[in-house]
Amino acid sequence: MTQEEKQLLLKDLCARLPYGVMVLVKGEKYFNEIKEPYIDTLSVGTYLFDDEDITLVPYLRPMSSMTEEEKVKMKSDLFAGFTAEGFDWLNSHHFDYRGLIEKGLALEAPEGMYKNG
Repeated sequence: MTQEEKQLLLKDLCARLPYGVMVLVKGEKYFNEIKEPYIDTLSVGTYLFDDEDITLVPYLRPMSSMTEEEKVKMKSDLFAGFTAEGFDWLNSHHFDYRGLIEKGLALEAPEGMYKNG
């Protein structure tokens, strides 16, 4: 993973922390001593990594999975244009508006993984 990709992924994950993003943890050394990759809900202060072999791969929803109800919400006055509230809404519904799935930096969330989506 390039430094640019790491920075993009970190920026994206930080914005999603308040919303309980699910991640696949890949690596060998982390504080809870689980030795195989697993899925966990990422929250503030959960992970303390000092090994570059650790990777957190978020599960995100492609924009194409947006329901009709969600499309109506996105087209409402509240979300017209690029607003902080609009990006917060996209993050809270776990949409991949940065194209991370296409770049191989995220996995497509299985249907139903996120109950609010």
